[in-house]
Amino acid sequence: MIARRAVLLALVLAPLASRALAHQQKRTITTLAPNPRSAMLEIVHQVPLHDAEHALAFQGVRRPDIIASPESREAFARYATRRFLLAVEGEIVVPDYVGSEIERGFLWVYQEWPLPGAGQGGGADAAPRTLRLRVNAQIFTDLWTAQENRVNIGRGTRVETLVFHRGDAPREALLRI
Repeated sequence: MIARRAVLLALVLAPLASRALAHQQKRTITTLAPNPRSAMLEIVHQVPLHDAEHALAFQGVRRPDIIASPESREAFARYATRRFLLAVEGEIVVPDYVGSEIERGFLWVYQEWPLPGAGQGGGADAAPRTLRLRVNAQIFTDLWTAQENRVNIGRGTRVETLVFHRGDAPREALLRI
């Protein structure tokens, strides 16, 4: 009898526990990678949908709905791109906003920036070059002290990961292009 009640209680509480776990994940992932075909530095921010909607609510957006409302989605994309800072070879740059999409519980925000020197004598035999990047990812750190933002720089097996929390200073990394 007690075992049966325990099983029933677990079945009733399981959906509530999964909903609680769906709340703020307090982690974003940003990837910076060169695209040799387009000669662009591609920047992709992966943000949990639930966190993005909470951030919009904190900013005064009434009933944000990133899935159903393109306005909410674009408002969050503007916020995310403002909270990500990038300098290339010592010069602060403002990457172009390309768009956003929703997939598997995440909002993906896309930006790009022309790679310096692209199209100048490249080719299969050209020696690899590196760019000195300085980044700071502060998405959500204005809202949650426990926020962690990971920035992956590179492609394939040559990826460097930088981790940012509230108040962290920008960090440098080399990007092989």
